[in-house]
Amino acid sequence: MVNTNLEEIKQEHEHVYDRQKELKLLDESKEGVKGLVDAGLTKVPKIFIHDKIHEHNNKQTSSTNLSIPIIDFGPLFTNTSSSSRLEIIEKVKHASEKWGFFQVVNHGIPSTVLDEMIDGVVRFHEQDTEMKKKFYSRDITKRAYFNTNFDLYVTPAVNWRDSLSCVMGPQPLDPQDLPTVCRDITVKYSDYVNKVGMILLELLSEALGLNSNYLKDIDCAEGLFLISHYYPPCPEPELTFGTSAHSDSSFFTVLLQDQLGGLQVFHGNQWVDVTPIPGALVINLGDMMQLITNDKFLSVKHRVLAPKIGPRISVACFFRQHLPPENSKLYGPITELLTPENPPVYKETSVKGLVSHYYGKGLDGNSALDHFRIQAVKQEE
Repeated sequence: MVNTNLEEIKQEHEHVYDRQKELKLLDESKEGVKGLVDAGLTKVPKIFIHDKIHEHNNKQTSSTNLSIPIIDFGPLFTNTSSSSRLEIIEKVKHASEKWGFFQVVNHGIPSTVLDEMIDGVVRFHEQDTEMKKKFYSRDITKRAYFNTNFDLYVTPAVNWRDSLSCVMGPQPLDPQDLPTVCRDITVKYSDYVNKVGMILLELLSEALGLNSNYLKDIDCAEGLFLISHYYPPCPEPELTFGTSAHSDSSFFTVLLQDQLGGLQVFHGNQWVDVTPIPGALVINLGDMMQLITNDKFLSVKHRVLAPKIGPRISVACFFRQHLPPENSKLYGPITELLTPENPPVYKETSVKGLVSHYYGKGLDGNSALDHFRIQAVKQEE
């Protein structure tokens, strides 16, 4: 009899469930996922449950036998040998063509700066709620804003994370626009990441067979969008994701992650763990890079599992403009990479065009690139 009553209650709940109302309640609380955890939540609310998560995981198992490439940038700073640089370029080329992901060690950012950046993210997200609420916004034209899930109202299922977004360039950011508790380290870390980004652009240019300044000259270095993610411990991590499967909208992304793990990349029809390495940065290529290289370099799906213990902290620096002007530069496949046998597979778009489409559809599991792909000529029946 008890089971029957429970089933009736469940059915009643299903009947009255109002998804938009639940989303609005979460949004208007301005406390994010952490607010739910702080309130003593013991079950994952329905808005977070990914209906096909078990089917998804069963079909695409995780691999413990594979690992993404690891590239040592140390020789770039200590060795003037051209052969050392060529070896690194070859490794970047292989990783970009086969994986779209690699980890970099000895990249020039002191470990003390990396640790302080992680600490700064914790300070922001764990400060007094009322202080944090001052930055809560869904206005993505702001230079600094805090919210939970940029695609809250369009995503099929909400992800288990909160985020602080900071538009660090190309226009200079007034440090006063940043939260006090992480202001100094955010500016300092961004300056360091920019230097790593310039090195990466040179290496990627040469890996494409172009001159070292090519990608910088076409403004791939214009813009830095920094997002600090906070993944609270989840009571039922098997029901949701920290971040569901997606590719990035950037030219490339520089990611700092703590040591908890949970990041996975889709490779060879399986999910591969991106095992944290102390002091390392994770580099992944984005949709804009795959577009301009005409599929030579890959922007691949990746995801973050919801943590049972936490919080998990990561800082993603996207090398792209956030919302550039309407008359912003158009990008298409690089002419030097095209041949009669390798014609363009994408139409031209601005960064804003791709980002707007990306934000409009949310993390729905589909690549934003599909929208910009030139349709193949219909074969004769």
